[in-house]
Amino acid sequence: MSGYTGRVTPGGPADVRDLPELSITKVAVDEQMSNNCYLLRCTATGTQALVDAADDGPLLLSLAGTAGITTVVTTHQHWDHHRALADVVSATGAEVVAGLPDAEAITEQTGVPVAHPVRHGDRIRVGEVDLEVIALAGHTPGSIALLYVDPTGHPHLFTGDSLFPGGVGNTFGDADAFAQLLDEVDSKVFDRLPDETWFYPGHGDDSTLGAERPQLPEWRARGW
Repeated sequence: MSGYTGRVTPGGPADVRDLPELSITKVAVDEQMSNNCYLLRCTATGTQALVDAADDGPLLLSLAGTAGITTVVTTHQHWDHHRALADVVSATGAEVVAGLPDAEAITEQTGVPVAHPVRHGDRIRVGEVDLEVIALAGHTPGSIALLYVDPTGHPHLFTGDSLFPGGVGNTFGDADAFAQLLDEVDSKVFDRLPDETWFYPGHGDDSTLGAERPQLPEWRARGW
């Protein structure tokens, strides 16, 4: 775990963080969009889930290996986060999880049914590991984050495109959507979770809530 940085580039090696009960493999795909994909493996059972089958199905399947993938969580409906969804599901039989308000759009765009549309507070099991769904509307209506609380360490949060180092996700000039997203990130993430919470976004480097917390007033003032 000590060697993990979370800095990955398309075409480069994956970065792996080994926790006692969960292994996190981060890889970047597509040189233009540089999406992050996260393979989560329960260390007790070997069960694996994928967060965002963004692109490059062969790479994602090779990372999964013979253990396969039982669940693909799609953090939101934007096209760049599910380009490999059909290939991964076809190869593995994985069930798709997504936020309920985005589920229909994901199926329309990919042809893949969302087996488990989830709401805020729902739970996703990866073997013996429990992930909590945090709904963060604003970037899209059904954007979700996934919270893993390590019983021996700090929390880990997979934020999709709702939270990045330096700001919340793009709301495309919609002031109401920005206010909604920042309010939800503030109340559901920063107000609840400690500074040492490490978060893993849909693009770029990771960060901690403690590093970003002092910037919240600046984000609100600038409006993006």
